[in-house]
Order: sequence, then structure tokens, then C-alpha cells
Amino acid sequence: MSLWVGVLAWLLGSFSHIGALAQPVGLQVANATVAATGIDRWLMRLHEAPRSCAYVGTFVVTVGSDMSSSRIWHVGNGQRQMERVEALTGTPRTTFRLNDEVVTFLQDSRTIVHEKREALDLFPNLLNRADASVKRLYRLRMLGQGRVAGLEADIAQLLPIDKLRYGYQIWTDQKTGMMIKLQTLDASGNVLEQAAFSELELDAPVTMSKLKSMMDDTKGYRVVRPHLVQTTADQEGWFLSTTVPGFAPVRCYKRLEGDGPTAEEILQCVFTDGLASVSLFVEPFDASRHARMLTHNQMSIGATSLHVRHLAKWWLTAVGEVPPQTLVTFVQAFERKH
Repeated sequence: MSLWVGVLAWLLGSFSHIGALAQPVGLQVANATVAATGIDRWLMRLHEAPRSCAYVGTFVVTVGSDMSSSRIWHVGNGQRQMERVEALTGTPRTTFRLNDEVVTFLQDSRTIVHEKREALDLFPNLLNRADASVKRLYRLRMLGQGRVAGLEADIAQLLPIDKLRYGYQIWTDQKTGMMIKLQTLDASGNVLEQAAFSELELDAPVTMSKLKSMMDDTKGYRVVRPHLVQTTADQEGWFLSTTVPGFAPVRCYKRLEGDGPTAEEILQCVFTDGLASVSLFVEPFDASRHARMLTHNQMSIGATSLHVRHLAKWWLTAVGEVPPQTLVTFVQAFERKH
């Protein structure tokens, strides 16, 4: 399967793994206690909350009229995190994560994909790490209080300082600080997409040993382990001729797509501003697959956009939850060394 087809499949199905929407919430008087903590402490609490608690819940992602749901079991002790995410809509699949070890069970094909990932940008983990750059690029605004999935929540906005990134409206559980609802906002404040728990049990009886035994039970499945080689754009002969303000490289991998002599080497480089991420993919240009796509080189679904570029013998694809113009900037600035 070509990278383009794979990326489109991911883009079109990116919310298929994520039941009913949380009830609308009314904004009330701003919570002075939360506002007084400042953005540093607020961000740190948001970052740490899901890493040290156990919970079970059902959550949904909505993009326009499309809605999909998942069931999640999560446990963390601060150092190790483990979770099981079961898709309730779309293609049947169950994903387990133990820190950076990710195992996905694809029931229809009886296949398991076992891989390493440095981070999963999965709700409710908005922050992959406590990134100091966030407070330089976003402004925190406390809005008030509301209720989500029966829990009392504080409502806040993280608004960007420029047009290179989207804003966020965030509901956090008052007791734990865990994010329980997230809306991605465009420059006009319109909601592009939403993720929210419709039901959530905190301090649930979830054990790491039980989830681990389920993850290790591969009987009846074919296990596939994608071969990833960690690298850098510079080592592979690529560079950004113009930096994109606020975004920094965080990881870069090479992997093989396909089998046998027709296998192609794909390069993926990831950039982030601490909240939003952009992935740049590089593959050999194939006129039979790529040329017709140049007339439709950009598309967006909800907050996720895609942009492509033909550069000599290379085909570049940029994907990210950022405004389309941000991807254009990345793709135009990503150049081959001479």
C-alpha cells in the first residue's frame, strides 16, 4: 500500500477508534483557585494527571457529523503507564500500550502489529511532556466551571499567539486535573473537532498485570514487527530551509513499506510545539501513483490537514492537526541537501 493511500486511510479513519457525546456544559464564574496557579502549574497538572491514576471510560470523537467511540482501561504509577483501547465503532481492533511499547490486535485479519512509539497523541494525553515552549506559544484563559460525564470540571482555553496553530478549549476534572473533554478551535473560535468522555470511572480497579497478560496473549494471531531505524533529517540529507516558529524536531525514523524488491524506504520526521504535531513523510516519487494527486495536493478533515509536494525524485507528505498553511510552510521549507 502506498504511503499516500496509507496516510489518507489514517486521516479518514483517525477518529474511528476514539459513544454518546458529553452533555453540554454551561459556563459559570471563573474559578479563582485554578486561575491563580498560573500556566506553569496548570500545564504540569494537566501533564501529570493521567500518568498516576487508574480509570475506565468511554470516549467519543466528533468531526462534523461523524462520530466514533472507544472504551479505554488505563493505569499508571507515575513511572509506567499501561492502557487498553478498544474500538467500539469502525474496524474492530484493540490497542495496548505499555510506555512506548504498542501492540495492536486487528481482529478481522488476525494480525498483531507490535511496535515502539515514543509517544501516543491520544486523548486525554494532550501533553506528551511538560514542554516549556507551550507557555510562549499559547495564552491560558480560565472560563469557568461545568460538568462532563457527571464530573465537576474547570474550563479553560489555550489560545495561540499566531496563526500557525489551533486553539483548544479544555475541561479538566476538578479533583484530579485530568482532561475529560477537548475541543480544537480555529482562529474564529469555531469547533473543528471534539473528544470527550461520555462515561468515566476514576480510581477504577484496573491492574497493570491483568492488562499485560492480555497484551501478551497472541495465540491465533500473526505478529508483525515493523522495522524502524532511528535517524535524523540531517543524516538522511534533508533540512528545513526556513524554520517554522515554535516547532522543533522530536524524532525521525526510517522504515520499509512493502515486501521484496519493490519495498520502499519511507522517512518520517516529527515536529511539535508541545501541543500540536506535524509529521513529514518522504518517499520515492512514483508517477503512476502520485502525479494525479498534484492537482489535489491539500485536504482537511476536522483539525487534521494533509499537504503534498513533488520535489525532483521525491514525494513529500505533511500531516498534522494544524492549519493548512502551516503544512504548506513545512513542505515548502523541507529541502534536499545538494
